[in-house]
Amino acid sequence: MIYIRSLLTNICFFALMIIGCVITLFIGPFSRKGTIYLWDKIIMPSIFWVVRVLAGLKVECRGLENVSQTPALYACKHESALETYAFTQPVPTCTYVLKKELVYMPFFGWTQYFYGMVPVDRKGGAKAMKSMLKGVSKIVSEGRPVVVFPEGTRCKPGTTKGYKSGFLFLAENLNLKVVPVAVNTGLFWAKSSFLRYKGTAVIEFLPPMTVSKHEDKKLFMERLEKVIEAKCAELNTEAITKYPWVKKNLGA
Repeated sequence: MIYIRSLLTNICFFALMIIGCVITLFIGPFSRKGTIYLWDKIIMPSIFWVVRVLAGLKVECRGLENVSQTPALYACKHESALETYAFTQPVPTCTYVLKKELVYMPFFGWTQYFYGMVPVDRKGGAKAMKSMLKGVSKIVSEGRPVVVFPEGTRCKPGTTKGYKSGFLFLAENLNLKVVPVAVNTGLFWAKSSFLRYKGTAVIEFLPPMTVSKHEDKKLFMERLEKVIEAKCAELNTEAITKYPWVKKNLGA
């Protein structure tokens, strides 16, 4: 049964994504606000309705009192594509810092560009950092929050590839607080997997952290990683207790 549910979910999911991308090609060059409205208010709610109805997968957002009312940097654990789509609901108009290669992808990449994603050349050194700062500064001036994935890539639940401190350059220069975000999404929407598991995936916003120019970056990143990973471990344990069939997706 899970194969049928997953097949139907994936078909509808990608169909809605394609529809959104095609519409964006017509409105994106002329209206960023229109593009944001299309995805935040129409495409994404439709996608999560499909995911809930066909896959039996709900997304619960906790700690909403920690969502900033002013632009902030959200440092999110990255386990699946699910959190990248779900973020637009509790944090409307949010955008992402992502590797520049993604915006070159036909249709989907162009959509990300029109939405206002901030591309960065990971191998560009100081020049890339300045370009990223300029892009994020513009987004923040528009009152939009920014999401970063400190590990730089998706990781299996229960594992980490190490948190990178590059985004602190943005927090310090733009005077932005950092909101840690923990997830257990990879248990239900696993990386490179066709299957979509039923249950309730959780995205939890944790108390904001202030970046001090006098604090050692390494110590700050250690604190950030400890906070996020500890909460992720709690969410994983909770999910496996309620939905034992997702335990197979927990990393070693």
